[in-house]
Amino acid sequence: MRVFSNQTPVLLWCRAALAFSWVYQGAVPKIACQSRGETELLGHIIPVYQWACEAVLWMGVAEIVFGLFLLVARWSWVFWLNAAALAGLLCFVALFEPVMLSLPFNPLTLNVSLIALSVIAVLELKKIKTLI
Repeated sequence: MRVFSNQTPVLLWCRAALAFSWVYQGAVPKIACQSRGETELLGHIIPVYQWACEAVLWMGVAEIVFGLFLLVARWSWVFWLNAAALAGLLCFVALFEPVMLSLPFNPLTLNVSLIALSVIAVLELKKIKTLI
């Protein structure tokens, strides 16, 4: 595809991993199998359970759209936004559900890894722009 023609393999892998993570996290625990944990986390700021459930669904849709956008975004600010969003989500979990940070495959290890992929993507985008 022309969109990916000048992309480095490292950037393509970063895009694919980040997009997969956002799409999966939006589709599975938020839409297909609405996780009780997702609703409980959001319940800290939306006290009405039904509203929290509705918000989780819409967040899932937004995460899927954002994940797909990461596949084609040509601007480094999108990856910085991704890193900032992941850091913000991590802080939210640490503040409201710190016990989650001690679980296997927890938000700390996931978000730090995805933030690192975002930084790598930014560096790869810079590399491409200097070659053009």
